[in-house]
Amino acid sequence: MKIQTIVLNVNGEIHTVTVRSADTLLFALRSKLGLTGSKPGCLNGDCGACTVNVDGWPMKSCLMLAVEAVGKKITTIEGLLNTPIQKAFVEEFAFQCGYCTSGFIMNSHSLIEQHPDANDQIIKEWLESNICRCTGYAEIERAVKSVLEERNKN
Repeated sequence: MKIQTIVLNVNGEIHTVTVRSADTLLFALRSKLGLTGSKPGCLNGDCGACTVNVDGWPMKSCLMLAVEAVGKKITTIEGLLNTPIQKAFVEEFAFQCGYCTSGFIMNSHSLIEQHPDANDQIIKEWLESNICRCTGYAEIERAVKSVLEERNKN
């Protein structure tokens, strides 16, 4: 299998990593860069625990090859420290075990950026791409709505 050195822009920092051509972005983030906030869940794109933002859009990093991320701006949960959506998840108790939380926060952050006027239907549709087995989605929806409401006040 071919091994190559690539340059990734992750959380606003440039990183040079050596990967196999078959390595996923999830593997590169966790194993090469030590960014373990994106979680391996199903590893086939169903659960969303590995969601990151690529050029502002949610992407399941288990489905994207690391080499496909070259030239893109990648944001992981580590890059969203102290953001409104992260704070809202805490305030609304939008988690239980926490395993899926980083993926939900990443997806919710993209939702808020892409749809600042999102209604209930749009929120529900976007949250369908992630799975939580511990809690209902009501708290997560409240967290998203609280950030949208605060943004629309200003």
